[in-house]
Amino acid sequence: MTDSKNTLQSLADRLFDAETSGKPCAPLRSEIGVEDLDTAYAIQQINVDRALASGRRLVGRKIGLTSVAVQKQLGVDQPDFGALFADMVVPDSAVIPFSAVMQPKVEAEIALVLGQDLTTENPTIVDLIGATDYVLPALEIVGSRIENWDIKITDTIADNASCGLIVLGHSPVKLQDVDMRLCGMVMERRGEPVSMGAGAACLGSPLNAALWLANKMVQMGTPLKAGDLVMTGALGPMVAVNPGDNFEARISGVGSVRTVFGEAS
Repeated sequence: MTDSKNTLQSLADRLFDAETSGKPCAPLRSEIGVEDLDTAYAIQQINVDRALASGRRLVGRKIGLTSVAVQKQLGVDQPDFGALFADMVVPDSAVIPFSAVMQPKVEAEIALVLGQDLTTENPTIVDLIGATDYVLPALEIVGSRIENWDIKITDTIADNASCGLIVLGHSPVKLQDVDMRLCGMVMERRGEPVSMGAGAACLGSPLNAALWLANKMVQMGTPLKAGDLVMTGALGPMVAVNPGDNFEARISGVGSVRTVFGEAS
């Protein structure tokens, strides 16, 4: 891990400035490489702390890189995570300004909402199931502050796991009523199917991804807490967004969720 606080701050500033200006920046890996995940997470944390200091409210975490194919593409053997803030959560069917997320893409996911803390070291799947209050259908609007989505693993980790906005469905479902591995997903754009998948596409099950996150957050000293929202990862391929697009995802046993994008400004 780089020992220069000035370097970490300047790279965090690069991402923050890209976000606030709306102008994507160059990748960070030329400065930190592609193997130093600790440095990438340290950069992410600087901007998380900046957000908290400005009054934003942390409401959970997202898991990325849950597809084995995408992991191979980026040369890694594990997922990553980012922070979710209250102002990133959008109601079902709300209109999202096209400029709200940089270089937006959409993917369908299952969100978990925890009813208990997960502070145990090396939690088991039993601990996770017991701590989960309910699940919701969700869309993640992923975005990148990095120009042209030219990312490797350290770029996306530093960039808060490329998170933009979260759209949540409104009908909570108990975990025991869903087969998290076999639940099928179809996402349509303007009524045409554009992404299909199932829970098994997400590390074999969205619960496997959530268990990885729960353990990782305990290791980092910031365990998941009751009330936290956990975005478990894509059930199928992400799809690029065009101005005026609308998307609807239906997940068997979980429900449906929809969003609409405004025209380009």
